[in-house]
Order: sequence, then C-alpha cells, then structure tokens
Amino acid sequence: MIPKTTASRDPILDEIHQSRQRMAEKFGGDITAILNDARQRQAASGHPIWKGLASEHALTPTGNKPAS
Repeated sequence: MIPKTTASRDPILDEIHQSRQRMAEKFGGDITAILNDARQRQAASGHPIWKGLASEHALTPTGNKPAS
C-alpha cells in the first residue's frame, strides 16, 4: 500500500495521488495487475496510452518531431 503523505498545494497533483491510491487499492498494490488492466483498457479504446521510449516520436503527443 502506498503511504499517505501530506497534501500538496496543487489540486492536480492531489488528484493524481488519489487516482494512484485508488488503483493501488483496487489491485492490492500488484503492479503487474495494474499494468495488465492498463493494457486491456488501451486495447479496448483503440488509442495508445503510451508508445514507449523506443519510438522516435514518443515524446510528442501527435507524433510530430519537436521544433528545432
């Protein structure tokens, strides 16, 4: 289980931490189960969640090369 920390002053970060906590609780902290769930949701959506760093365009959401 993820230990509780003091709340940040950023509501977006708070929401990210809450989402992470809910996922950890839902899957009993099993990172493999969390990853499998993400893969299933990705396949069902038809949209990639993350392509990985092996892709030349991984760091840009549209796949376009960053401006030089």
